[in-house]
Amino acid sequence: MTISTERTTIFSNTTLTKKGLCPVTVIKGQEPAIESHSLYYELHGTGPEKILCIMGTSGMSEDVITLLEHIGWTEERQLHVVGVSMGGMVAQELATRIPRRIASLLLSVTSAGGHIWNNLPPWNGVSTLTRLTFVKDPAVKVKMIMDMVFPLSWLAEPSATDPKVTNREAQTRLYMNRILVTAPQTLMGTLSQMAAGLSHRVTSDRLRQIANDIPHIVLVTGDEDNLVPPQCSEWIKQCMGPKVRLEKWEHTGHALQIQRPDRFNALVEKVIEESRRS
Repeated sequence: MTISTERTTIFSNTTLTKKGLCPVTVIKGQEPAIESHSLYYELHGTGPEKILCIMGTSGMSEDVITLLEHIGWTEERQLHVVGVSMGGMVAQELATRIPRRIASLLLSVTSAGGHIWNNLPPWNGVSTLTRLTFVKDPAVKVKMIMDMVFPLSWLAEPSATDPKVTNREAQTRLYMNRILVTAPQTLMGTLSQMAAGLSHRVTSDRLRQIANDIPHIVLVTGDEDNLVPPQCSEWIKQCMGPKVRLEKWEHTGHALQIQRPDRFNALVEKVIEESRRS
C-alpha cells in the first residue's frame, strides 16, 4: 500500500526534513511505499525554540511518551523499541516508565551510565567530540566523524554498494549530503546532548527490573567502538541476567547500523519476530 508522503505532522516544517526512505525499504525492495507503522524520533537540538535548560535522558523519555500518546500507540505490548547510542539510554528510561506497552527492546551501542567520570567515552571519542563542537568546515568535520564512528580498516575497504570507491568515500558523500540538508545543531543543543549522555544513569536494580518487565530484550555492540565501549553492553547484560541476549560484532564501530545495515535490519526483524513467538 502506498501512502502519501505529504502527511500532517506535529513537527515544524523548518526542522522536519525528508531525506529519503529508511534503508530497510531499499533492502526489502519496497521503495514505492512508506511504512506508516514505523516511528523515528531524534533529539539533536536543532529545533526552532531556544533551549532554556538541560534535559536529561529521563526528560527525553517523557517526550517520547507524549508523542506516543499523541499518535495513539498506548496498547499493551504494542511497541518494539529500538534505541541506538543515546537513543538506547532514552529507551532504558522509557522501559522503566511504560514497560507493559513494550513487546521487545533492542539496545544498540549504548550504556547504562553512572557517575559522570564513568560516562566519558574513550580518549579518541572525547577529543574528537570536543573538536567537533568548534569545527565549521563540513569536509573537516566529516573526516573527523568518519574516524570516530567507523574502524579505519573498514573505511579503507571497497564499498559493498559501489566497489569502485572506498567505504570512506561512499560515507563521506552521504554525510556531506546530510550536513547540507539538515539544520545545524546549535552550541547549546550540542552541549545539552553531551550533558544528557554524561548524566545518564540506570542502576543495576533498575536494569534487572526492566529485564523482568519486558518479555524480549537484545543487546548489540561493536568491538571497535570509540564512543561507547562494548564493556557498557556487557555490564547491562550482566545486570539484566541470562534471559537477555548480547551480540558483539567483530571489526565494527559505533555507527553499527550504518556500517552493517543488512545485518542490523535483519536483527531488528528477528527480534520482533522472536517477541511475537514468545
